[in-house]
Parts: sequence; structure tokens; C-alpha cells
Amino acid sequence: MGIILPVYSCIKWVKPVTRSELIAKLAAKNPALYHRDIERLVATILDEIGSALERGDRVELRGFGAFSVRHREARTGRNPRTGASVEVAEKKVPFFKMGKGMRERLNR
Repeated sequence: MGIILPVYSCIKWVKPVTRSELIAKLAAKNPALYHRDIERLVATILDEIGSALERGDRVELRGFGAFSVRHREARTGRNPRTGASVEVAEKKVPFFKMGKGMRERLNR
């Protein structure tokens, strides 16, 4: 008889890249730039993406993907612990759609 493995054992867990790790990688690839300038650049880009989403705008980075805001209607949910019905208010949530170039890079 074969061995039955749980489904989650097939999932490859990856460590996310933090802001400081991203800055360190950019600094290593661009030794001519000051570390503080790279920090300021990364902070500015992320702040601008956040500000655009707050305004309801769409941010598109060609070859990478697009960030947008989606509206979720109010609904009746369920508390998983007690099973009781809970009213969930309407809200706006960020959404990311991967670009064609990035999708092709990942599926090579």
C-alpha cells in the first residue's frame, strides 16, 4: 500500500521579502546609490501606491501587475467558533492582478 500524505505537505512555503530586505537587495545591486536614498525611494513608491488606492485610483506597473480597490457589500457572515450569525459591514479591499509579463516569468 502507498503512503497517503496530507494535502498541505505539498505546499511550498516561501518567506516573504520584508521592506528592509528589499532595500538591502536594491542597495547590493546599486552600490553607487546611498542606502538612505534607496530607503526614501522605496518608501515613496509604496506611499504613492497607498495614496492612489485611498483615492480609489488604479495603479498599473507594466509587466508586473495592477493594484486596485474592490468594494465588498455588507453581508451576513458566520462566527467560525460559535456558529452564530454576524453582520459584516461593507468595506473596500485592495486587489492585485498579476501582469502578463510576471505571469510568464513565474510559469517558465
